[in-house]
Amino acid sequence: MSLHDRIEFMFISFIHDKMYGLFMNGEKMLLSAGLKEGDAVLEVGCGPGFFTLPATKIVGEKGFIYAIDINPFAIKKVDKKIQKTGVRNIKAMVVDVTQTTLEDESVDHTFFFGVIHSLMNILDDTLKEMHRILKFEGTLVIQKSRKSTADIINLVTTKGMFKLLEEKKRILIFQKC
Repeated sequence: MSLHDRIEFMFISFIHDKMYGLFMNGEKMLLSAGLKEGDAVLEVGCGPGFFTLPATKIVGEKGFIYAIDINPFAIKKVDKKIQKTGVRNIKAMVVDVTQTTLEDESVDHTFFFGVIHSLMNILDDTLKEMHRILKFEGTLVIQKSRKSTADIINLVTTKGMFKLLEEKKRILIFQKC
């Protein structure tokens, strides 16, 4: 990674670790997204892990969190948090969202909080991969972003792999078809 990438990640990390908590409750958002005890969950674009550790608490010891990001600095930060807390039901990985290496139909939920805008140029491949790894009737959860709600719904549902299940404030929940 370049110096620019490191500086950018430091800025993102500051925002996530210091500022997000002032304006949003990560655990409350995850509960609204439908996460529950025993679930297997993929967090796409985990960044420095603002949602990662609250997700592990929600799914409990019987559940599991896969936290992925393409930025190795993000995964290092999440790994440090994992080591510090001793949480065992999580695996943080540097991986391309279009090729997660997860098994077919192995995940109950995937969530995209604060990242969907950066995936627009690979959205079709991303949705195919999410469809592959989600269990029957699994959910894809997207936090609304710069795009309009109608645009996000259209982009996700147009290929017939997902249908809109529910809209909750800033969260759109889609179900695998």
